[in-house]
Amino acid sequence: MSETAVVSAVEGAEVVFRLADPEHALHGVRLWEELGIAAELLEFKPVDYGWELRLPRPSVHRMEYLFDIADAGMRTDPTNPRVVGGAFGEHSWLPLPGYVEPRWIDIEPIAADVTALPVDPTPVGQVDVEVWAPSGIAPSFELPLLVSHDGPEFAAYAGLTHYTGAMVADGTLPPFRLALVRPTSRNLWYAANPQYAEALTQSVLPAVTSQYKSKLPVLMGASLGALAALYAEWNHPGTFAGLFLQSGSFFTLSTDPQEAKFEYYAEVTAFVNQVLAATEPPSRPAIAMTAGTPEENVHNNRVMAAHLTGLGLRVAFDETPDMHNFTAWRDVLDPCLTGLLRRTWSEADGT
Repeated sequence: MSETAVVSAVEGAEVVFRLADPEHALHGVRLWEELGIAAELLEFKPVDYGWELRLPRPSVHRMEYLFDIADAGMRTDPTNPRVVGGAFGEHSWLPLPGYVEPRWIDIEPIAADVTALPVDPTPVGQVDVEVWAPSGIAPSFELPLLVSHDGPEFAAYAGLTHYTGAMVADGTLPPFRLALVRPTSRNLWYAANPQYAEALTQSVLPAVTSQYKSKLPVLMGASLGALAALYAEWNHPGTFAGLFLQSGSFFTLSTDPQEAKFEYYAEVTAFVNQVLAATEPPSRPAIAMTAGTPEENVHNNRVMAAHLTGLGLRVAFDETPDMHNFTAWRDVLDPCLTGLLRRTWSEADGT
């Protein structure tokens, strides 16, 4: 194989990972991936040009991965220019047949300002909040409000502020504001913590709405952030008109025994069990949920979506052929979040 052909690629029914090392100076290469492939299948084999691994093409539409090189550690794939950022650093990724990035990525967003908002100390300490707002619209003018857990990361890794500005720019959504909430102790705050729910509903939200006149807000979050969103509305009913919950960590003993070592597993499962045992919801927000079909959380999300629907709540649940990462969550913002916002805000306007 020529040097120019030493590249990782999808080839027919296989995904082939390659690394040039004709001298075989490396002591071994393994693949790190999110799909839960059996460990014995992830070891590269030595070949003439270096190292190669062939895997059956998985049933996802994109694949994130790293090379784990003996004595050198994790690194991105030097043969592949596609790299995506995330909370745990950069990953290489390959598109599989049929994958298309969201259309809004190519839409020029409206001009907007991002302003840090002071929030008085809360039961969990200081909460950092930034507000994205369309330029030229006075704070006293009432607009819909979207609140995002892990907001700055969603903006950086899932393009949330670009999505927001693009949806307004092309008229898909009306002008609205976006509050980006940053946790300083994510696991503690988001794992069914009553003090954080109080901080969010009694301190953060009033701080935003005192500066920006707002309609009843929608709250979004992913993973533990989705759990925290449901927890906040469940325990402070009527605070949010809608919830957008992505890959929620709705752990139960039956669906998620593998998470038992998580330090707040008892708190999370106790709250989820409370919800699953309920025969009447404390409030009736509009809800949209998404999860990746191959990810671990899909099972508990299916259980939660079915139960909330059984309680009479309006739940739209969509699965996507991707994993537990920001790009997967980005790729379904439209139409899943778009549909929730349009439905929630049109009903609030009586249209």
